[in-house]
Amino acid sequence: MKAVAYSIKPFEKEFLAKANQKKHDITLISNALGPDTAVFAEGKDAVIVFTNDDVSGPVIEKLAGFGVKLIITRSTGTDHIDKQVAAIYGISVSNILSYSPQAIAEHAVALAFALNRQIIRADAHSHHFDFRNDELMGFNFSGKTVGLIGLGNTGKAAAKIFDGLSCNVIAYDPVFPADAVNIKSVTLTELLTTADIISLHLPLIPATRHLIKNETISFMKNGVMLINTSRGALIRTTDVIAALKSGKIGYLGLDVYEFEKGLFFEDHEDDLVKDPLLHSLLNYPNVLITPHQAYLTKEALQEIADQTIRNLDEWQQNKCSGEACVCANSCRNNTIHSTL
Repeated sequence: MKAVAYSIKPFEKEFLAKANQKKHDITLISNALGPDTAVFAEGKDAVIVFTNDDVSGPVIEKLAGFGVKLIITRSTGTDHIDKQVAAIYGISVSNILSYSPQAIAEHAVALAFALNRQIIRADAHSHHFDFRNDELMGFNFSGKTVGLIGLGNTGKAAAKIFDGLSCNVIAYDPVFPADAVNIKSVTLTELLTTADIISLHLPLIPATRHLIKNETISFMKNGVMLINTSRGALIRTTDVIAALKSGKIGYLGLDVYEFEKGLFFEDHEDDLVKDPLLHSLLNYPNVLITPHQAYLTKEALQEIADQTIRNLDEWQQNKCSGEACVCANSCRNNTIHSTL
């Protein structure tokens, strides 16, 4: 079948080629999907997108006019796709059910470690031959309480790492998995009030948008560490900035940002006007931001490519069903629990 893949980075090409084995006619382009680039899908059966592509209703309407019948996202989350409009036009939507949850979990822990031990600051000082230990004090992870909000695949992978560090691991998930090991199930309020480190591992849906805001932040310990490798809009950025200013949040590690669309995955160094909220965040020495790279391991990229091609295969065989085929009214998209 014929497909066009948008927002392709050079490092993705070899993984997709290895997975495809020339089975499907896939055009790889670096352009993001949007109103002006939807035309590249003309004559294609499917479009393959990523998290920051514009897959809104008006764009989907254009894709339908070009004959597109399938949208595949190279991500687990589908919040960037208007699934209701896709259903109206009879366009199937499939996602990557799960890809190397260890990659995301390890990045979350890496952010926590780097923040705690002042790794970025220490490295910058060392590059200037300043080897003082001033302002570099951290704390032991052993014995600390780590609260995981969302206990899908990445949440469970993160729990294993923190448990291995002798942390007290607690978690909140309305659908608490039966196979969770060494993790205590708690209410959201209990987690917020007792955790020294809070890590978010959940999808962006109406119920979770701005889950972290003034009201929930107020329950947290003073000086809490907050990590987010899931979706930027889980956090209300303005409220977190206020909490950083007051000292309520002592450490903030982000791999995602509420307003990252059109910003992350691209070089904006020469922009005359910088995003004001992101600029404000970056002015805090206790904030560490990476550009949505938690997925970026060789293993994860190959899994994403393999599942992308598998989704094309199954749709071609009229087998677009099950958890990897996202329906407009699927209950999977209306609960806090996911395979994240």
